[in-house]
This record gives sequence, structure tokens and C-alpha cells, in this order.
Amino acid sequence: MGLLSAICTALLILSGCHAISGKSAKNQASGSWAEQMALAVMQRSDSLIRYNNPKSVKWQYDIALLGQAIDRLGYLNPAYSAYMQSYMDYFISEDGKIKTYKLEDYNLDNINPGKNLITLYKRTASEKYHIALLQLIQQLTNQPRTLSGGFWHKKAYPWQMWLDGIYMSSPFMAQYAREFNDNKWFDTVFHQITLIYSKTLDPSTGLLYHAWDESKSQMWCNPETGTSRIFWSRGIGWFTMALVDVLDYVPENYQGRDSLIRIFRSVCNALLKVRDPEKMVWFQVIDQPGRTGNYAEASGSCMFTYAFAKGAKKGYLPQKFYREALKSFRGIVREFIITGIDGLPSLTHICGSCGLGGNPYREGSYTYYVSEQQVDNDPKGVAPFILAAIELNQ
Repeated sequence: MGLLSAICTALLILSGCHAISGKSAKNQASGSWAEQMALAVMQRSDSLIRYNNPKSVKWQYDIALLGQAIDRLGYLNPAYSAYMQSYMDYFISEDGKIKTYKLEDYNLDNINPGKNLITLYKRTASEKYHIALLQLIQQLTNQPRTLSGGFWHKKAYPWQMWLDGIYMSSPFMAQYAREFNDNKWFDTVFHQITLIYSKTLDPSTGLLYHAWDESKSQMWCNPETGTSRIFWSRGIGWFTMALVDVLDYVPENYQGRDSLIRIFRSVCNALLKVRDPEKMVWFQVIDQPGRTGNYAEASGSCMFTYAFAKGAKKGYLPQKFYREALKSFRGIVREFIITGIDGLPSLTHICGSCGLGGNPYREGSYTYYVSEQQVDNDPKGVAPFILAAIELNQ
């Protein structure tokens, strides 16, 4: 047993993190849900390098997000923070180069791990983290843009903005602007958020379509507006998490701050209207819960719960949203938490991946969104679950 595994075992014993059972499992352990899920991750994988897909180790947005979520528990025990750092250190050489990262891909997904680099640079003052994060700033400086100034989601997806990309890049830019006193990035953040909001908004529901193609040439888009055709739960989840996290760093006197809060509030109000009134969670195709093939989906539900709880605590949302977040968190536990075969809590019914275009081509139909594989314990669900639990003290 390695040192980290031994620490994890000790943490499990100390936290009283006993196994739970049943589809309607309740938290029977003395440790919080945030700790229980973090410890389950650490027990299943002694390193995030091997979490979920040990055959493909790469600079990865969702694994980095899981590390970030677990690191938030570092005030309870340094092993949580060490777990995140060991993952990042696998990729960062002493001269600051990032293993497997290719700047020339201009992939916004590759920016999200940069938040951990900022955290580690502040924590350790090691220059390698600073050098590494400057490579991400270089990417963003030269990121291809639409004619209206929006970042392409990837170089491989020309003229396209996706809701996902707002989360992947904007909180990092806002944090960098604040920590390194480089205020021009606040304007970039504001433009990216307000542009995609204006392009993907459906005024009749207040919901956002997954993506927008400025060229209006993709088979998945509406030829008149360029928007995709489906309201995807996690896509909107990325956007809401981006907004509530960006506001941590945007100055109180920034001229666009109130506009960002209004957008956040509007989207959250729209989300509350489409939550399942019995399950208290959200469906994969968020506005069509009763349609054949649709299912209650964990990652989007966790993201909205996190955004509601944090937004209410920060004063961006009315306090009723904190109470609604608690209802949704209980719904998440009831609907999605089971005991895994290893005796540890598992988060189920997570959409593994959804995208648009590419090869083979993803046409963005209803059938496509509900037919992608569902995955247990995917980091895109587990990380927001931990973050939501922290915000709600659960």
C-alpha cells in the first residue's frame, strides 16, 4: 500500500465513512457527503492519474476539476490537497512544460486545469506552476475567434461557441486577472459570457441552447440562427457554474458585473421552472422530462444545485434558492447515490459525454443526447456533487 492509500484508509476510519445501501440511501455516516465522495474517489484510485480511464493519461479538464473539488477539503486534512497536487505534478516538469498539452490545438477544455496551477503557485511559490499557466494565457491570447469576438471552442470546431467553453476558460481568466493584476481579461470574460448568452438564449423559456455556429454551416444548427436545437442539462450547468465562479473575482465596481448577475439570475429562474417537481432533479434534455428515452441526469443536477447554493450564499440569488438547492441535493442523493460493488458510495446516471459535429458526426438531435452512454462516478458528476455538498454543508 502506498503512502497516499494509507492516508486515505486512515481518513476513512477517522471520518466514520461507512458504506451506504439502497437507491434511496441516506447519509448514515458521521462524515459529510463531500468527504464521503472524496474519500471514495481516493480509495478507488490512489492517484487521479488512474481515475476512470487509466489507459489514457492526458491533461484533462474533468479530472482536474475533480482534483479542484477535493482540494477544497484540504482545510480538513492536507491529504486532500496533496491528492490534487500529485495529479498536477505528473504533468508539470521543473521547467514548467505541460506533458500532453498542445497549445496549437487551441482547445478551451485545456484551460480549465489552469485554475489548479494558480492555486499551487499561490500555495508553493514554485515558478514551474507560473511558467505553465502562462502557456495557457498564451493560448487564450491567440485563441481563434468568431467575427463577433467569441472564442472558438476548439481549432477543430471553427466558428463555434459552446456553453462548455465558458466554464473551461472564463473562471480561469477572471482568477488570473485578479491574482496577477491583469484587468484586461475581465473585459474578455464579460464579452465571452454576454455574447454566447445573446446567441444561445431562447427568449420564450429563458434556457440556453448547447452551442452556436456563427457560420450557420453545421448540420446540427438552425440555419437561421446558428444555434443547436437541444437544451442540454450539463451544457447549461457548465454555464451557470462559470457565472457563479467568475463573480468570485470580478471587482465589485466593474461596470459589467451587474449584467453578469442579471444573466445568472435569469438562467437560474428558468432552471427552477423545469426541475422535476417530484424527483427534485433535472433531466438530460432539460425541457422534455416526459419524452421517451429521456432520463434524470446527475451531473447537470449537481451543477445547478451548486450554482443555486453558492449564488444564494453570495447574494446573487434570493435566499429561496438555497432552500431549493437543499431540496435538489436530497433529490440527488435519493435518485443517484447507490453503494458500489466496492462498498463505497457511487454517483450514477451521469452522461458520459455529449458534443456536436466531429467524426463520427454528432448531429445534435434529441435521440443523440439521450442515447449517449451513462457512466457511474464520472468526474463531471462527482466533482460538482462534492462542490454542491460543500456549499450546503452536507
